[in-house]
Amino acid sequence: MAEPGIDYAGVFQAFPGMVAVLTPELVYVDANEEFVRMSGRSREQLVGNYLFDVFPDNPDDPAASGMRNLAASLHRVLATGERDTMAVQRYDVQSLEQPGCWDERYWSPVNAPVFGPDGKVALLVHRVEEVTEFVRARGGPVGTRARALEAELYLRARELQEVNERLRKAHAREREVALALQSAMLPALLQVRDHRAAVRYRPAVGALNVCGDWYDLVERIGGDRICVAVGDVVGHGLAAACVMGQLRSALSAASRVAAGPAQALDVLGRYARVVPGAESATAVTTFVDFDARSITYSSAGHLPPALVEADGTVRFLDEATDPPLDASPDPVARPEAVTGFTEGAKLVLYTDGLVERRGEDLDSGLARLADSLARHRAAEPEALADAVLLELLPPEGATDDTALIIVRL
Repeated sequence: MAEPGIDYAGVFQAFPGMVAVLTPELVYVDANEEFVRMSGRSREQLVGNYLFDVFPDNPDDPAASGMRNLAASLHRVLATGERDTMAVQRYDVQSLEQPGCWDERYWSPVNAPVFGPDGKVALLVHRVEEVTEFVRARGGPVGTRARALEAELYLRARELQEVNERLRKAHAREREVALALQSAMLPALLQVRDHRAAVRYRPAVGALNVCGDWYDLVERIGGDRICVAVGDVVGHGLAAACVMGQLRSALSAASRVAAGPAQALDVLGRYARVVPGAESATAVTTFVDFDARSITYSSAGHLPPALVEADGTVRFLDEATDPPLDASPDPVARPEAVTGFTEGAKLVLYTDGLVERRGEDLDSGLARLADSLARHRAAEPEALADAVLLELLPPEGATDDTALIIVRL
């Protein structure tokens, strides 16, 4: 909350440094007095105009990269919601008195997000420090070890920024491929026989560790029975997506014929020990028998499913929990438990991105989930899934993947 009596517009204008505010479309909204003075542009030439119309690259310099680098930084802030500090940039500025003449200039920019009420980036703060004189003073003959080191650091900073930009682009491409692969491998079933279900997957925001979460729904042989499962693979990118696909497929096949969920996870655990990248993977599976109105479940290091009764009672199914899939080198029978349910109840399985928050104990996240499920208990699976995600995921997005599956029993 702003302190009463403080003129923040005046503070902005008096700030001892070059600061401008941009829209997500990179149009100037405002600029402080120092920005106007040092940029050599009037307020009218800035406000309301597109950044790169005001400051284009020098067309006479084929190696000019200032505009490209600045655009990449600003779009990175928009995409990640995180501040981005750039290496020193050469970004020449055209003289207004002599059109066609360009002044060699060097800048040290920092770009930061301003979030709106919806949690999305509403504005960009563009702070710049001009270091032209510093660079020029070090650009002549190097007569001391200190000056040689300064010049070397400047060159290495530029090279490091270029390498980082190439890595970001490579990671972005890998992330897109991994998400596409995951989407192709995960089922989109919204109904198993006569039973309504909803599935949701939300990748992590502003991070590369995506594509390890998965879910599954399969019909079991004989009677009105289904299997509902979720799991989580440690890792990120294509590697995690490929391991996820292997484990999901193996559990899906095992669940169709296994005597119970413990046996299905035992088979999956044996398989995980020979799959590179499956170390410490977790999974929980539930066998639902609609004729007997029972749920048999078993967990391999995963968070407990939630059972939401029609009266709003929420129970976490946590009586059959075992270590992750490959934790034991010797075959050990996994535990399983059975619970009943009433018609109209809902079974909810999820991954840790839904409830875990840094610096907070897990019980707090589970309590939030139980409260949300109880308040929206009358909703059908699709509406319930949307309500839970809206209430539990941070507005700016979670830092871990989130998978959620809800089945009406």
